[in-house]
Amino acid sequence: MQMNDMVIISVDDHITEPPTVFDNQLSGEAYATAPKHKQGRDGRDYWEYQGKKLRNVALNSVTGRVREEYGFEPTSLDQLRKGCWDVDARVDDMNVNGIAASLNFPSVAGIDGGLFIKAEDKKQALVHLRAYNDWHVDEWCGKHPARFIPLGILPMWDMDETAKEIRRLADKGCFAITMSENPTVGGMPGIHTGYYEPLFKAAADCETAICLHIGTGNVSPYCSPESPVEANITTMPMAVAFGAADWMNLEALRRYPDLKICFSESGIGWIPYLLERSDYSHDQHHVWTHSKQYLDPGMRPSDVFRRQFYSCFIDDAYGLRNLDLIGEDKVMYEVDYPHSDAPWPNAPEVLWKSAQHLTDSQIDKITHLNAMKAYKFPMFDRMAKEELTVGALRAKAKAAGVDTTLISTGGAAPLAEGETPRPVVAKDVIEMYTKHAAAA
Repeated sequence: MQMNDMVIISVDDHITEPPTVFDNQLSGEAYATAPKHKQGRDGRDYWEYQGKKLRNVALNSVTGRVREEYGFEPTSLDQLRKGCWDVDARVDDMNVNGIAASLNFPSVAGIDGGLFIKAEDKKQALVHLRAYNDWHVDEWCGKHPARFIPLGILPMWDMDETAKEIRRLADKGCFAITMSENPTVGGMPGIHTGYYEPLFKAAADCETAICLHIGTGNVSPYCSPESPVEANITTMPMAVAFGAADWMNLEALRRYPDLKICFSESGIGWIPYLLERSDYSHDQHHVWTHSKQYLDPGMRPSDVFRRQFYSCFIDDAYGLRNLDLIGEDKVMYEVDYPHSDAPWPNAPEVLWKSAQHLTDSQIDKITHLNAMKAYKFPMFDRMAKEELTVGALRAKAKAAGVDTTLISTGGAAPLAEGETPRPVVAKDVIEMYTKHAAAA
């Protein structure tokens, strides 16, 4: 296999929602009270819902911009690459990046649906959450059904409605949902309380995968206010290990051995040690912790992980060198478009550099077969495989004249003569968020 022969699915990308999300889904009072896209006093965009104002861009949508202008300052949609918020332009950006299909997480709705989960009027929130899901499945993914894996958000404040929504989404062909890896951070019950039993059962019945995205619960902490922000960015994937250790010990996994748990934007290099440590901890401590009740007879935590957990990576040569310790059937690829980590438009080159030592079978698994299985996504029933290779997609982008010229809006702060740039530190980020929340 050569690089251009790969068929790549990205299982972690993001939508910067357009203003029209609810236009075709709602009418009357339901539409009047739905989230609205507006412009602030500073001329920058924001969303407003039930009295709250939310920014929806910044590092969330910097793909295609010059790196010197990456930052946390909010920007308007017209300052972003169109593929961030327009589905047709997104497909063009996928083509030029050699990406066959993509699973997209929400932005303004919250990666875990937090906009609606935290809303005060839950009756309204339920209507708007369902409308958001319908827009995502029918309009965003439905415009190009061979190119997008649908993903739903859930009304986590009501488990009966959550189970109904999982089944409703499955009927629409959506077999992936997102939730917080640690709901207690948002004031919800923990995963071991029994509260989520209807969710787990419905997901198992429908063969729907549960996606646990980085940052929805356990966030890697800043070491100090003066800590360079890159220290936090570096350790973000490792923070997933906290949630992984927690979910591996979920008793529901014993009762639902086919339930699929997918760590999104997780990285994979940390997994071999976590599995080794989890087995040692279990062997050393289970007599007094009584943790045997969480496992099938003869199983160890690492066995549960390899049976039911998927993970993904952007650039993880170390993880791929240790693929045998992780499990080649449970590793997937991600681009993270349009976030600042995204290797657009060079994802195939980045992936091939780390994966070319693998067998063709292993490459096929991590690039697309595992994703198709995890999310019940019949990509090749909708579009021929030869049309979805890196080479074929890039040829299509070239014929269409897709422009990859980097965008500059002059956002980088100018330096005085003789001044050198200062590293961005944790307190800078906190101040930026506070300032821009007030500006909205």
